[in-house]
Amino acid sequence: MDEVYLFDEAAKLHMGKAELGGKGYGLVEMTRIGLPVPEGIIITTKMCNKFFSEKKLWQSIIQKIKAKMKALESKTGKEFGNPKNPLLVSVRSGAPLSMPGMMDTVLNLGINDTIAEAIASRLGSKFAFDTYRRFIQLFGSIVLKIDKEKFEAILEKSKASKGIKNDSDLSGDDLRHIVSEYKMLVRRETGKELEQDPEKQLFMAIQAVFESWWNKRASEYRRIYNIPDSLGTAVSIVRMVYGNYNANSGTGVAFTRDPSTGERTLYAEVLLNAQGEDVVAGIRTPMHIDRLKQLMPKVYSELERSAKILEKYFKDMQDIEFTIEDGKFYLLQTRNGKRTPAAAVKIAISMLHERLITEQEALLRVEPEQLEKLFYKQVDQSKKPNPIAKGLPASPGAASGRVTFSIEGAVEAKAKGIPVIMVRPETTPEDITGIAASTGVLTSRGGMTSHAAVVTRGMGKPCIVGAEAVKISPDGKSFSVGSIKVNEGDIITIDGGDGSIYVGEVPLVDPKQTPEISALLKLADKHRKLGIRANADTLEMFTKALENGAEGIGLARTERMFNSPDRLELVRKMILAKSKDERQLYLSKIKPMQKSDFKALLGAAKGKPVTIRLLDAPLHEFLPKVEELLPEVIKLRQKGPKALLKEKEELLASVMQLREANPMMGQRGVRLALMYPEIYEMQVSAMLEAAIDLVEQGVKVDLEIMVSQVAIANELMQARQIIENTAENVFKSKRRRINFKIGTMIETPRATLVAADLAKYADFFSFGTNDLTQGTFAFSRDDAEAKFMPFYMSSKVLEADPFVTLDAAESRLVDLCTKEGKAAKKTLKVGVCGEHGGDPKSIGIFNSLGIDYVSMSPYRVPVARLAAAQASVTGAKSNTI
Repeated sequence: MDEVYLFDEAAKLHMGKAELGGKGYGLVEMTRIGLPVPEGIIITTKMCNKFFSEKKLWQSIIQKIKAKMKALESKTGKEFGNPKNPLLVSVRSGAPLSMPGMMDTVLNLGINDTIAEAIASRLGSKFAFDTYRRFIQLFGSIVLKIDKEKFEAILEKSKASKGIKNDSDLSGDDLRHIVSEYKMLVRRETGKELEQDPEKQLFMAIQAVFESWWNKRASEYRRIYNIPDSLGTAVSIVRMVYGNYNANSGTGVAFTRDPSTGERTLYAEVLLNAQGEDVVAGIRTPMHIDRLKQLMPKVYSELERSAKILEKYFKDMQDIEFTIEDGKFYLLQTRNGKRTPAAAVKIAISMLHERLITEQEALLRVEPEQLEKLFYKQVDQSKKPNPIAKGLPASPGAASGRVTFSIEGAVEAKAKGIPVIMVRPETTPEDITGIAASTGVLTSRGGMTSHAAVVTRGMGKPCIVGAEAVKISPDGKSFSVGSIKVNEGDIITIDGGDGSIYVGEVPLVDPKQTPEISALLKLADKHRKLGIRANADTLEMFTKALENGAEGIGLARTERMFNSPDRLELVRKMILAKSKDERQLYLSKIKPMQKSDFKALLGAAKGKPVTIRLLDAPLHEFLPKVEELLPEVIKLRQKGPKALLKEKEELLASVMQLREANPMMGQRGVRLALMYPEIYEMQVSAMLEAAIDLVEQGVKVDLEIMVSQVAIANELMQARQIIENTAENVFKSKRRRINFKIGTMIETPRATLVAADLAKYADFFSFGTNDLTQGTFAFSRDDAEAKFMPFYMSSKVLEADPFVTLDAAESRLVDLCTKEGKAAKKTLKVGVCGEHGGDPKSIGIFNSLGIDYVSMSPYRVPVARLAAAQASVTGAKSNTI
């Protein structure tokens, strides 16, 4: 079936965004509720996918579109291709998921030489030829694939010759001349005259809009936001209304709430005597909506009324595009508006209090990744920094970085780990790759609803727009503000919260948690089932985790506690010891340090569970590298003290002896403990002595001791014996017993398959998904990410990075292990402490698999709290195969 409908026909079928695309859905729904929308036709997304399979428009859909165009003529009282009463249309894309500015639109389609002259005779040449030149520019660049900068060059040259700044200041004769030059450009670039047949224009444009689904910027946007390529775009054919009709006309964008702060106020901008993309393109800086209220109070009232109706109908903040034609108001689009993370939280909580949405809906209105960005730094105003200029604060947050003026510069810098601020006159959809690679964005033109503002707001990146004091040099290698010059590569700081621009790296501070954030997280805690712990090795990390709502420590890595120089030296001597007695001598010196660490963590927990992992890292990680030692030895052999040479040679020999071909699968974790039990004995006694000291001080303690790298039940059995024997010795010495748990980290594929056997000797399991992923795929994490993972992702070998989001096969192992472990021991607790524990998608999987808790970085604790609640609300299913 060729799915082509008039808007009012589609309104009766109650189709969604998947079929109508976001833009078409908004137009159809506004038609349904009786708002002023120009009449139009919608071609569904199914036809887009069929187009790509057919490689062209097929005859039946062509006939269907022609029939609907006839029906559109009847509805509008205008005739497509008739100079006396011409129907002009826009041909617009619309994906099911919002992709602002990523695909293409052709305006004023249906105009030609004859129609332009006919319009000029009735309505004046300025309106007629402004409409015509806009059509040629869009049709030429989108359909005929002519570089749009060539059209811009003609336009700018014409304005410069007249001393004109704005397009709207061009006269009818100026525009007529521009149209003539545009047509000559088309002839030069294509070898053909500009298409004059409106019907042929229409089908060429429909095909081009379908094809825009695969343009570079749209493909890149989908990659960044993980939008499936299979969705396709719908096409809307809409009767043109003219914001460039006269001085009593215009075009604008409005948000029903402030997209930066979330305040309940109409947030809008308008350009008079302008059309279509002029506002979002950022070519001219628009005026505030309050000015429209003064100039056209009736139109302002209609906008305000429509905004309230739309927000109530869709139950979310709306991003509205509108046009005013000779004082008459029309709505051209509505969609759920992009917003900053802070605004997302405030809007969700405000709408909950307004009883517009439920608690569950409020939780789903904020993406976990958005919440994470609320903990970004801000400019430290206590240092009283002096900005060199100010622009419009389009997307909050502060960032410092080296100035780059190009997409390539941003991408190259990101690959080197260098933060950059991309500085542009304005951004366009083609800049999406550079924006994604940048730490922040600064533009000298454009308004709060320009492309740069909308895209960075969605990404949670700081952005300043419309900084007119910023003058970019003609060669694009520097910018100046008055007498201050900033070159490419210089460091600047931008504050997207107030629009300030600073030279150099300005001190930043952590943001404060707002009442709305607290309310959202409290709501999340009410609805989530998963426990939330943190991976914390130091008191500082754990303090931050507790501030962010952690319910304990899911992983404290004892090997991370040896990094300071004084401790590292003792650990090295312990490793290089020639006998057990010598090893124990150094362990006895390390023990007080370990006890102090454990006491700090357990004391801060105040009865919350603390899981401490016994030494896991391979021993050679604590020693110098061979490539560092060997040159020293060679140099000392040539000329150096013999005593020092002997010491370095012995160290080199020890390092070579401990060196392993594959250290990730070498002598570490439980394997090391069974061969050198005195290491575990020291750590366990330090833990238990610290715990007993706290209990005697009246502090509650919940200690969990974790054994790592277990693959065989006998490994865990013997390790447990070492721990229990050590505990008995401590209890006798201290004359006090305490309860504690012994468990294992599940990080080898074999361990997941023998869960029932392991459960005999474990009080808890905790999945170490980092190593489990490596073992499941036989991928080295570091090598994969550095060498072939980007290729695997771009070529769709993998749909998602398995080191970020839990893979289906690994999910199956987790599911099997959890079920069999809990079946064997009813009291078994199961958690996750790998990187996946903080990934929102993976949290949804863990929630469905019956996991008891997840553990993650202290800074991701709020993210996990929200993601866990969303998983409970939606009932997200696992992705096991």
